[in-house]
Amino acid sequence: MQILHIMLLAFVLICAVSVSATKDLLISLVIFMSQSLAMSVIWIMLQSPDLAITEAAVGAGITSLLLFVTLKKIHAIDVQKGGRGHGEDQK
Repeated sequence: MQILHIMLLAFVLICAVSVSATKDLLISLVIFMSQSLAMSVIWIMLQSPDLAITEAAVGAGITSLLLFVTLKKIHAIDVQKGGRGHGEDQK
């Protein structure tokens, strides 16, 4: 069980670093969602189901949805062209 705790902690730390290092906004959003889901599992393992449900609903659900809609509204991502922004199509 200790190995699972260490793996989850490492996964959350790797996600946190890779979100800031990734240049593609859609990939960064997916990494953010996976970090939030991993934090939900950590809260469950710490026997705090109310925080786990809140983390899953707010962190992976509502916040990610709002970020996705915002990226789509400012045309940072283009859903029809595979999730890439307009600047990357000209390469």
